[in-house]
Amino acid sequence: MRITSLALLLLSCCGVALAAPSAAPSICASPAQSIREQGYVPINGIEQWITVTGAACGNPVILFIHGGPGNALSPYADAIYAGWERHYTLVQWDQRGAGMTYAKQRPTEDVPLTVEQMRDDGIAVARYIEQHLGQQKVILMGSSWGSILGVHMAKARPDLFHAYIGTAQVVNARDNETGMYREVMALAQAANDAPTVEKLTALGVPPWRDPRNFGILRRFDRKFEGMAMDAPPKHWWQPAPFYATPQALAAAEAADDYSYIQFIGLRGDGMFAKVDLPALGTRFDLPVFFIMGEADLLTSPVIARTYFDSITAPAKDFTVVKRAGHDSNQAVLDAQWTVLRDKVAPLLKR
Repeated sequence: MRITSLALLLLSCCGVALAAPSAAPSICASPAQSIREQGYVPINGIEQWITVTGAACGNPVILFIHGGPGNALSPYADAIYAGWERHYTLVQWDQRGAGMTYAKQRPTEDVPLTVEQMRDDGIAVARYIEQHLGQQKVILMGSSWGSILGVHMAKARPDLFHAYIGTAQVVNARDNETGMYREVMALAQAANDAPTVEKLTALGVPPWRDPRNFGILRRFDRKFEGMAMDAPPKHWWQPAPFYATPQALAAAEAADDYSYIQFIGLRGDGMFAKVDLPALGTRFDLPVFFIMGEADLLTSPVIARTYFDSITAPAKDFTVVKRAGHDSNQAVLDAQWTVLRDKVAPLLKR
């Protein structure tokens, strides 16, 4: 997976196919070796895009599970997590149907995504990274959609992970969607926002069969969250030059459209409709940490807290972040760093 000057030239025009996970030896000659790589890795039958950045191979590894499901974090990771690579090796993975993975092999809309398929992809990525970097375990960090996938991965293969950190933790499709609708409606009524109340009334209480309804509610959700949270730095959401070409931007937009339909479903019957994390069981065989924005309407901290309280784990902690909503801002980033420093780092020394 190491990228040479020639490989970078090839990568810029057509991508690089990397060694299969089972055939990839560790590339870390010493714990002090720095690493900065990007490329395609064969994962469960398709080539999937992975980036690895860190100042020292001996540092703990964080595997980020992005949201969406089509919203790859790779284009923004350097800006958002600048400085973290001094202490951790950061791994971004563009999931099946997202980002650069979608750009290389575009599925048609009739090719479904499933949580189980993507869970298995994520487990294969974790195993590859551990072998590639000579690590026994990684830290698993998922947000929003990534928190659904993260819990599935953590439940299926706890032996691969030091800990699971869920930000904007989803719990149950019906509870989260209905809770968002009722909270947004209450805020609109309290603000005497008649146009919003009228539109929400027309939508009706979920579940819905029209895939557009979730997107409509999400726009109102963002409106009210924006009043109660501090905005993230604008440069966070400017894609890095490699991901800002017309071709890359067009692929990212198409991936977002494809994944949205897969997530919601044409009749409200997509992946999200089947999400019920408590049904997987509430025993976790690894430490679990939740970080929730106080103003998060999409993934309510109240719903997440009820789920969290039912969980048994070797260690667990629940953080509520003031002036934060569903999407990350600096306060959420600071909370993630604090959990890593105060909760996770001591576990790695045992």
